[in-house]
Amino acid sequence: MEAFITGIILAFGLILPLGVQNVFILNQGFLHSRFVSALPAILTACLCDTILILLAVLGLSLLLLHNVWFELILTIVGVCFLVFIGWTTWRSKPEDLDSKEPKKFTVSKQIMFAASVSLLNPHAILDTIAVIGTTSLHYQEEERILFSSATILVSWIWFFSLAIAGRIMGKSPKKNTFFQMIQKLSALFIWGTALYLSVTMVEKYI
Repeated sequence: MEAFITGIILAFGLILPLGVQNVFILNQGFLHSRFVSALPAILTACLCDTILILLAVLGLSLLLLHNVWFELILTIVGVCFLVFIGWTTWRSKPEDLDSKEPKKFTVSKQIMFAASVSLLNPHAILDTIAVIGTTSLHYQEEERILFSSATILVSWIWFFSLAIAGRIMGKSPKKNTFFQMIQKLSALFIWGTALYLSVTMVEKYI
């Protein structure tokens, strides 16, 4: 049980900060008129996190943490992607809420964006590899299974909860105001993350 509890605490500590992935899931819950319409984004984010956790726990962390070029390329691609996502988020307009299924968030685009902000987010990947992966090395096989199960469980609960919170806000009479505020703040946060990663990359490699 110690491994399971540690996994829960560690996963919550990593996932609670408002990251790009969290912002996207919150927005999907907010935008769609039915919760089920946001499921493609939620399930994709959950599955991507599950894959990253399993890869980290299975030992990929040891390989990637010693591969400088992988980390550099991952960071560059991630920064470019975050800048693009921030621009798309900033330009979103309240009238998008008038349609039952916002054009910018079809099922295929939900899946694509959710996978992108999960798998092309260097901060999340390095956190998963460096923290969850290395922590799991302290446990034996059975304990490691409990540890990874706990982190995966937290991930699934968190993303569903975020979407539900977004859906509650989306039902508010002032949803257009909420939408504008969330989108602008989200874009600024995303650009701030891109700037932070850029500065960190420059300090580390130049």
